[in-house]
Amino acid sequence: MTGIHRKAFDPAARGAMDGVRVVDLSRLVAGNVLTKVFSDHGAEVVKVEPPEGDTLRAWRVGGVETSWKTICRNKKSVALDLKRPEGVAAVKALVREAAMFVESFRPGVLEAMGLAPADLLAINPALVIVRISGWGQDGPYRHKPGFGTLVEGYSGFAAVNGFDDREPVLPPMFMGDAYAGLYGASVAMIALRHAEAGGGGQVLDVSLFEPLFSVLEPQVANWRITGRRKPRTGSRSTNTSPRNAYRTSDGGWVCLSASTQGMTEKLFRSIDRPDLIADPRFANNPARLQHWQELDAIIGGWIGQRTLADNVAHFDRAGVTIGPIMDTAMLETDPYTIEREALIEVPDDDMPGGWLPMHGMVPRLSATPGVLARPAPRIGEHNDEVLGAALGTAELARLRGLGVVRDTAPRSAA
Repeated sequence: MTGIHRKAFDPAARGAMDGVRVVDLSRLVAGNVLTKVFSDHGAEVVKVEPPEGDTLRAWRVGGVETSWKTICRNKKSVALDLKRPEGVAAVKALVREAAMFVESFRPGVLEAMGLAPADLLAINPALVIVRISGWGQDGPYRHKPGFGTLVEGYSGFAAVNGFDDREPVLPPMFMGDAYAGLYGASVAMIALRHAEAGGGGQVLDVSLFEPLFSVLEPQVANWRITGRRKPRTGSRSTNTSPRNAYRTSDGGWVCLSASTQGMTEKLFRSIDRPDLIADPRFANNPARLQHWQELDAIIGGWIGQRTLADNVAHFDRAGVTIGPIMDTAMLETDPYTIEREALIEVPDDDMPGGWLPMHGMVPRLSATPGVLARPAPRIGEHNDEVLGAALGTAELARLRGLGVVRDTAPRSAA
């Protein structure tokens, strides 16, 4: 028993976006993160999957589709063979009643399928069309496939991440994809507001590259001023000191950012070194940046003599901005993540013990909170509900007979 708060799915739950249909042809992370923002708030997100399923389903741990289950909660699934004209026609039928259409194919693929934006807008002039690609719909790289790893390198992120005497370090998670999904969701809401105000639909060109590139600013402006590449300094900052990760006596780690003069002085007093405030090596931020190694030795020496728990308790009492560096084992039982419901559990027969831990609602809305309506769908789970309504039962039966519509695949063995 972990103590994580357990939540039940409620198919009757309604969120602020109830009545908004999003037709989602995207694959992997970026598009699925984007549409999760809407499904968590009650939008009907219809995942149009190929018969073998969204490629995100292949990312399994111990045979369990953990990425799919956590990112695609609250969504519905229909399984269509889009290589057949009848499958494309079914998508067009779904678009008639949709507010938004999301895809993540390489530029030009949607057009080749017979689903060009102009054709979709002819069917539904108010449709918001979100196109996610690695490098954008135009420009010299439009033809290139794009994965988050490539833009994490190309954007300048890896060049400044890690330590200068070692190789550049790529992030250990889907950073480029997630930023694109979250950026895309925000601009999709802007476009949706425009459409609902009578301004009509439009096409949103969301690359994986530009969202990550933008949050790394002002890197180019700084380069132009200094003519120097920002060094890879690990957890240490080139702008403020002290800032770093420090090891505790029991093998744990804490992170520190004393980025204001007042906080630095509070830190010095808390480690019984008020003399450092007047020390010319540490009296102000420029001086501390010059003598960061000496300062780190003092701070690290003090922290290294105490356990993680003792350090956290001490600096909490002192009001100093030092906190623990948590790993997943620690997060699973952490009072903050549990009581804040940043981490919750939902029923899941595929998981050991029958419960799936996942993130809670991000962020929190006081008047229109997010919902947990349904678990992530099985492939084609909602064929009858969604396609039956859009196409009619006779046409749905015909497409089933042709093999264009595929029904829920049996659960595969781990």
